[in-house]
Amino acid sequence: MARPVWSGAISFGLVQIPVKLYPAVSSRTVAFHQLDSKTKSRIKQLRVSAETGEEVPYTQIVKGYELSSGEYVEISEEELSALDPKAAKTIDLDEFVDLVDIDPIFFDKAYYLAPDKAPKPYALLVQAMEESGKVGIAHFVMRTKQYLAAIRATDGVLVLSTMVYADEVNDPTQILDIDDAISVEVSEKELTMARQLVDSLSAEFDPAKFRDTYREAVVGLIEAKAAGNEIVAPKVEEEQAVVVDLMAALEASVSAAKEARKRHPTGLEAEVEDEAAPVATVTPAKKPAAKKAPAKRAAAKKAPAKKAPAKKSAARAERVMKSA
Repeated sequence: MARPVWSGAISFGLVQIPVKLYPAVSSRTVAFHQLDSKTKSRIKQLRVSAETGEEVPYTQIVKGYELSSGEYVEISEEELSALDPKAAKTIDLDEFVDLVDIDPIFFDKAYYLAPDKAPKPYALLVQAMEESGKVGIAHFVMRTKQYLAAIRATDGVLVLSTMVYADEVNDPTQILDIDDAISVEVSEKELTMARQLVDSLSAEFDPAKFRDTYREAVVGLIEAKAAGNEIVAPKVEEEQAVVVDLMAALEASVSAAKEARKRHPTGLEAEVEDEAAPVATVTPAKKPAAKKAPAKRAAAKKAPAKKAPAKKSAARAERVMKSA
């Protein structure tokens, strides 16, 4: 069961709404440890002095900020503590804005706000925000850090998204590659075909039909090895760059997308499934004591499925559009 990471109250005018903050997202990344290949024991990282190479005790370590000159300014924990924002237990709503006015680049982490012993004022705020369609911009302090946040109501629940500050967003005009693309001219015919490609691939967003196929393959590999199976890694062939006429690639992509829609009315589901190709061929280990892999992993023995021509055309068009 999820545990709250913060508790306090939403300050809404003169109204205080007690709430608890719960993580809305759980990372599914596969984590590995570093091991000694000989002993299979964990590797420890020691804090050592760059000058002497000797290990430094934790009590002797201080914080330092490096200047452009290469010198360091030492900052004590006491000096930092004096600057900590006031640890008020409130989420102060500053203003309400339209969601479309917030660039998604400002969103960081998502949390659920749940009522804490007072469901009525919570439900009142949810209903008022749902009817107005507005998003609340707020600020609060969690673990000595001050956060900017956006609070929205969806399906009867308040969702809080921490946000980055304006000075933390990089200016895209400072990236030369982007600046080069902005100055490129395209013909009306190319633009028309590009619009048709966008229209042919348009669909209602359904996050459930997209999967992290790489993570699934890694988990399958781990389970197969844990079951005692021998793994034969496939040979990775280097892709050759293909130069294709932009208009021809667009036309082929539009045609392929339309054909794919006829075969699969649900959209990209079939293409997503195609990407779940195994990363290795699994063969049973020779050891008698090794257990057989569960039946659901039998698919790992098959050779990677060939991609459909439609998918090749779309991928080729994407590479061409990136290089154009």
